[in-house]
Amino acid sequence: MLNIVLFGPPGAGKGTQAQKLTQRYRLVHLSTGDILRSEVSAGTPLGTEAQKMMDAGVLVPDAIVVKMISNNLDARKDANGFVFDGFPRTVAQAKALDMLMNGKGHPVSMMLALEVSEEELCKRIRQRGKDSGRSDDTEESVVRKRISEYNNKTAPLKEYYSAQKKFHAVNGIGDIEDIFNSLCEKIDRFREK
Repeated sequence: MLNIVLFGPPGAGKGTQAQKLTQRYRLVHLSTGDILRSEVSAGTPLGTEAQKMMDAGVLVPDAIVVKMISNNLDARKDANGFVFDGFPRTVAQAKALDMLMNGKGHPVSMMLALEVSEEELCKRIRQRGKDSGRSDDTEESVVRKRISEYNNKTAPLKEYYSAQKKFHAVNGIGDIEDIFNSLCEKIDRFREK
């Protein structure tokens, strides 16, 4: 089973590349944002609990998110593997994901990190904001703050996965197909081992 953590700052192109990877390798794309919204809209016990926390302006605890991920994994036991998008974001979350995946006998295979300069990220996100009408994506100071927060909180993940020899950086600037091909090269090399 091929289990990939797709990593990168806001605007790095994770969503676009996750779709392409899931199609090519017949994987399931697990976006924690999508899972959370789905559980809330379905009114599941976990979704109801998460909604209460979001209504109170509190982050949904890792334990609830991990349980939601576990439920999704169990519902797709016949999958060839998964692309995790948006999780983990901290070392604590990475450890929880490792514990979950190892417990199911299908550890995380690799972390693919899309590396993009801050200037390029700002440009992309602000363009996305103009195209989609998302006001939170058009204000440069807000965008830079999100990128800075991402860098501060997630930088330790590189070390965490590097220590396991699972970290693989890919240049996230350029043509979408070229970036995709670079990701595929890393995956294919891993699968040949």
